[in-house]
Amino acid sequence: MYAIIATGGKQYKVAEGDVINVEKLNQEAGSTVTFDEVVVVNNGDLLVGDAVKNASVQATVVAEGKAKKVIVYKYKRKSGYHKKQGHRQPFTKVKIEKINA
Repeated sequence: MYAIIATGGKQYKVAEGDVINVEKLNQEAGSTVTFDEVVVVNNGDLLVGDAVKNASVQATVVAEGKAKKVIVYKYKRKSGYHKKQGHRQPFTKVKIEKINA
């Protein structure tokens, strides 16, 4: 059984027991999160649209962190312009506990 959930502008294919990194949720470690925006549920047959409007996915927050640093370097030739900037995207690591379909 798996589901496709949407959170943080992205979609994730999840099954029970999976640990995934999603966009930062501002939740404490150990708290429970419910994802209500379920796109697809597959429990032997594929459920889409109105069949999954009451479906939800429950997850537990494992930790929060930051991804590896990405270097953004801007450069224009012949003018002496260059700019170096780094970025670390924050994320929340969650463990999928249950898929309610």
